[in-house]
Amino acid sequence: MSISLNLVVIKSKNLEESVAFYKKLGLLFQKEQHGNGPEHYACELGQIVFEIFPATHHHNKNIRLGFSIKHIESVIATLKLIGAEIVTEPKASPWGKRAVVKDPDGNSIELIETEG
Repeated sequence: MSISLNLVVIKSKNLEESVAFYKKLGLLFQKEQHGNGPEHYACELGQIVFEIFPATHHHNKNIRLGFSIKHIESVIATLKLIGAEIVTEPKASPWGKRAVVKDPDGNSIELIETEG
């Protein structure tokens, strides 16, 4: 039996700002609401569903997400234009070219450049 990640949920104090940030990485979201639950945004990344919900209580800043992306230099340049915090500029690592940024809620986002 193997196990794989299929859902990542984060909470944001400003949904629209967070969605705009993740769209700059190339994610495509749909607004959703299930039953009486809150409106939120969701997208599919291969076999993984990534959702952003509104933060309703104390927000945990210990979330770290990782994305494999193409053209890391271009993505970092775009994130700088919107004022995103770049923790680590793109540089070679054992996993490929890697950078770490912060999303609008202070979550650490690791970006690894894929070939192509």
